Amino acid sequence: MGNRGMEELIPLINKLQDAFSSIGQSCNLDLPQIAVVGGQSAGKSSVLENFVGRDFLPRGSGIVTRRPLILQLINNKAEYAEFLHCKGKKFVDFDEVRSEIENETDRITGSNKGISPIPINLRVYSPHVLNLTLIDLPGMTKVAVGDQPPDIEFQIRDMLLQFVTKESCLILAVTPANTDLANSDALKIAKEVDPQGLRTIGVITKLDLMDEGTDARDILENKLLPLRRGYIGVVNRSQKDIDGRKDIRAALAAERKFFLSHPAYRHMAERMGTPHLQKTLNQQLTNHIRDTLPGLRSKLQSQLLSLEKEVEEYKNFKPDDPTRKTKALLQMVQQFGVDFEKRIEGSGDQVDTLELSGGARINRIFHERFPFELVKMEFDEKELRREISYAIKNIHGVRTGLFTPDLAFEAIVKKQVIKLKEPCLKCIDLVIQELINTVRQCTNKVPHAALGSYPRLREETERIVTTYVRERESKTKDQVMLLIDIELSYINTNHEDFIGFSELFTVVVIRRGWLTINISIMKGGSRDYWFVLTAESLSWYKDEEEKEKKYMLPLDNLKIRDVEKGFMSTKHTFAIFNTEQRNVYKDLRQIELACDSQEDVDSWKASFLRAGVYPEKDQVVPADTFSMDPQLERQVETIRNLVDSYIGIVNKSIRDLMPKTIMHLMINSAKEFIHSELLAYLYSSADQNSLMEESADQAQRRDEMLRMYHALREALNIIGDISTTTISTPLPPPVDDTWLQKDSRYPAVSAAPPGRPPAVRGPTPGPPPANPVPSFGAPPVPSRPGPSPVNAYGSGTLEPLQAPPPQIPSRPTRVPPSLPPGIPRRPPAAPNRPTIIRPSEPSLLD
Repeated sequence: MGNRGMEELIPLINKLQDAFSSIGQSCNLDLPQIAVVGGQSAGKSSVLENFVGRDFLPRGSGIVTRRPLILQLINNKAEYAEFLHCKGKKFVDFDEVRSEIENETDRITGSNKGISPIPINLRVYSPHVLNLTLIDLPGMTKVAVGDQPPDIEFQIRDMLLQFVTKESCLILAVTPANTDLANSDALKIAKEVDPQGLRTIGVITKLDLMDEGTDARDILENKLLPLRRGYIGVVNRSQKDIDGRKDIRAALAAERKFFLSHPAYRHMAERMGTPHLQKTLNQQLTNHIRDTLPGLRSKLQSQLLSLEKEVEEYKNFKPDDPTRKTKALLQMVQQFGVDFEKRIEGSGDQVDTLELSGGARINRIFHERFPFELVKMEFDEKELRREISYAIKNIHGVRTGLFTPDLAFEAIVKKQVIKLKEPCLKCIDLVIQELINTVRQCTNKVPHAALGSYPRLREETERIVTTYVRERESKTKDQVMLLIDIELSYINTNHEDFIGFSELFTVVVIRRGWLTINISIMKGGSRDYWFVLTAESLSWYKDEEEKEKKYMLPLDNLKIRDVEKGFMSTKHTFAIFNTEQRNVYKDLRQIELACDSQEDVDSWKASFLRAGVYPEKDQVVPADTFSMDPQLERQVETIRNLVDSYIGIVNKSIRDLMPKTIMHLMINSAKEFIHSELLAYLYSSADQNSLMEESADQAQRRDEMLRMYHALREALNIIGDISTTTISTPLPPPVDDTWLQKDSRYPAVSAAPPGRPPAVRGPTPGPPPANPVPSFGAPPVPSRPGPSPVNAYGSGTLEPLQAPPPQIPSRPTRVPPSLPPGIPRRPPAAPNRPTIIRPSEPSLLD
């Protein structure tokens, strides 16, 4: 055969397809294949059965093909079938093949018309077939039946698009002759994904069922509703023939007789029928593989390079070699220690950009989560002040205290320090969890020969390290509790950051904020000032910097009263006055202070209460306060501020010591344990053979990877032996296919002249076409002169065309580019005259 090298490539594609499917790895090669698409009952399955010459596909009404069937036809002396999911089993009885397809379909989709995109791989060996790879896809439907979902139409469409959108996939669009071709679902979806018609082959079935007096001659001659690759007509068995189990060979003979005897088709009988379709598909697929060889070769090479490093580890691999096991154990323990330290300490290599690693998460616990837990430990202000007042009263006993007792301060401080234990223990628990997660990540971070290959070793490593971390947990918690007890043992009031009693009375500020002093316009009008309330006075300043003091009002003999809002005023007001009828500010017996909201008024009143300024007797005391004398209130306020100051010092100390304690007693200790003691613990926990027992998954993965590696090498070798000068049939020129409505999602492609006109029987003198457009960046191909392209089937001119397909001239042009003007032009072939391939035309099937 003239194309023998190319013939060997189709079985190679089949072999690659099986290899990658069985290994379960994505090679992303998009291997060349032919997808059969069409509506329900269009005759797709009958066409495939005619190819094989056997009844082997399920039949019935509605959706019969409910999973993609990848059908690989292989020319072979013996006749049998094999399924990829039944490895090693040969099916000689094709009724069993049908049953197996039905059972395998029901296993995934159920028995009530459900569909699934998971393919069934079937390989048929027969002396009656040519090498082909076809995919039988579910027929397009509009209405859901049985337990099918309401969106069954879109599910089937999405499934079809998964296959036909690939540039490496030829599309066999099957349409019955007794339906309107312009509304063909198969041609519409082909037009969407292949707008230039480079990959679409039309098949017209059921020609024998057309109404009497009608025929599809113009369609098959590609005059009416033309396609670039044209149409091929076939006649399948009728349902009566199928029910009567009519032999397919007899059906093929009847098909041949139909085309030879039918007046509309007899002149094209050699280009019609199942045998011609099979030869055409074989040649088209072979040519398509030839066109995709460069891309296929580069993808195979990139896949091979990606496997080189891993496969190198598996060469000369001996699973039971004790030397190899010892070496692997040492290397993996060492690598585990390195990975653990990198995840904790951080590393510049292999930086994770998706999430925080173990060390970064622990750092976040130390400096974000733990301080937040301390701040979140808010005190109930009302309860705290009540506790302080009770402590002062209980220390004074029956006597009235003249001074603030420091014992009350110590009692309250110790009670607050004890509350620090809970967030400290919570911090340790969070760090423990992160450490355990880091250990698991390190054991699951598996290069080819790491811990994941040996499940027992991984389990033992996780158990030993986790147990050690848990042991360090108790010691760390004991040490942190000791730190809290140390803080409780001595209250250091001489600390440099502690405000102290002497400084307190000059510094204690109960509240700061903006208030408005309401004064009549005659006396200057209302003004906003920055107020500072202490236990002794109320001062106001020009602004927050507190540099320019406007006035300081002592709090002695002051009280608060409510004031009604003024006319057209939006602010809420209260007043301060002197109980001895003295002026409060300048010549004012009271000053009115305004806030933006009633909540601000109530808040300021509560602050004045803490400073010992009470409301008038006829006013109601807020429910969240309790009555006490001004001197006791000042003592409570003093101790409250002292407690705040000292607890701030303790928090600062704990925030500093907690990370240091955890790092020393837990994290650094765990790193040291992994580096120095983990190996000894592993040897003492179990014998080396059981630890280094390889998992079945790893052994299977190694074997599959080696098979893939050798399959890729073999594929590259075979591709390398194929001559790039093998003979192929050129793609027909473009046709006017605007009759087929395009999907609005695909933009129109600008028209361009064809890269190469169709073959004609005589020279056609005339000027060359202006500005020929090369396709896909290829160098321009010289085209024969002529006034207009001639239809591939003999007559008629073509309209402006879509962008041309990529063309590489496979042989010199037989007709010179121009002839003397005196030579007459031969007229085109008559419409009813068939265009046949000349005997000298090389063909795949020669």
